[in-house]
Amino acid sequence: MSTGSFSKPFSAAFDINSQEFSLTGVIRPRSVDEIAVNISMLKGAIDQVRGVLYINVKRLIQMNNTAFHAFVRVFLDACRARPDLRFVIVTSSVVGWTTRMFSHLNKIEPQITIEVYDSKFYPGQSFVEDASFIPILRTQTKMTWRHERTILPRHGMRPGIAMADICCGIGDFAVLVQKEFQPLRIVALDHSRASLAYARDVATGFGITDIEYTYGDASEMLLEDSQFDFVSCRHSLQIFNRPDVLLAELYRICKPGGRVYVTNEKNSHCLGEPRSQSIQWTYNEVAKLFSHFEMDVELGPKSRRYFADAGFEDIVVESIMVSNLDGDPQDFADVIAAWENVYAGEMAVKRGDSPEFIQRFRQGFQDHIFAALHPKGYAGWPIWVASGRKPR
Repeated sequence: MSTGSFSKPFSAAFDINSQEFSLTGVIRPRSVDEIAVNISMLKGAIDQVRGVLYINVKRLIQMNNTAFHAFVRVFLDACRARPDLRFVIVTSSVVGWTTRMFSHLNKIEPQITIEVYDSKFYPGQSFVEDASFIPILRTQTKMTWRHERTILPRHGMRPGIAMADICCGIGDFAVLVQKEFQPLRIVALDHSRASLAYARDVATGFGITDIEYTYGDASEMLLEDSQFDFVSCRHSLQIFNRPDVLLAELYRICKPGGRVYVTNEKNSHCLGEPRSQSIQWTYNEVAKLFSHFEMDVELGPKSRRYFADAGFEDIVVESIMVSNLDGDPQDFADVIAAWENVYAGEMAVKRGDSPEFIQRFRQGFQDHIFAALHPKGYAGWPIWVASGRKPR
């Protein structure tokens, strides 16, 4: 760890097991002498590795030219002295300047390559960040909020706290929390620029100006440790191929004694009557489809295990059944229709499913809609709510 005389601290670290050298924070030395210990650490790392040395700059907020040229000189000298060694500089689209700044090194030295970490973070990202899916998300929140507004206080929500809503999507949950519970501060972060633009419009429409909407990668957030009393992350662990990585980040930014709150689904438990068999078959296939794209929409009941493995205590888990009886049944039907368009359309096609499969797949969604709108029908969508306290 080094701070020098910079405006904010930075750190450098080397992990021999993963052969990764990491730079984080703000690195703005007035002279190379101020970062001599970090340069020495990098040279020591180069001496210890074989094959590939990963240079992780995903959390490098700022770097001035003095620091940049000092580190780059070490990379270039090592390439000439060690033709057996490759450097992979891992950047993030969230900190776009790092990709631009380091990318020209590959033209100078082919042993140096750039890897944008979150460009392939999870294979289903394009589906869940599709702007065409945005309108229905507001309807989903309206349906689930009827339940969550009574659940949230049991999981640590209260007035006057500092809250982060990670993977905030279109931002309507943060708006509803602000109006209902009046936290002192809300930071809402998402990786979809289209969703964030919509979120800001929603907040403006409600006359709310004090939610800090920010663009960021939930698995590598540029947020400081231990600063929020309550951290929410709804319907998101299930669409990351490494939910444990995301949960570790939620843990990191939560204050000791604060709580992390998540919601996730178990899609195979979606149900409806009449036409239950067709509905059940389709939602079993939904789980398999998401698994193909390395997402787990069966994660809900697994929440307790994930929280325990992440080091939380006082873990609370409960389930709710959102149904066609929660308000207007047409809202429920609209949500299912949107699922059909994305799951049986774009996703199934991309997986390479046959027209015959897709036709049967669609039928289950259509039967779920039928059940939702039937005067004697019932349609359900189960959601698991979980929270845990970060130890003091």
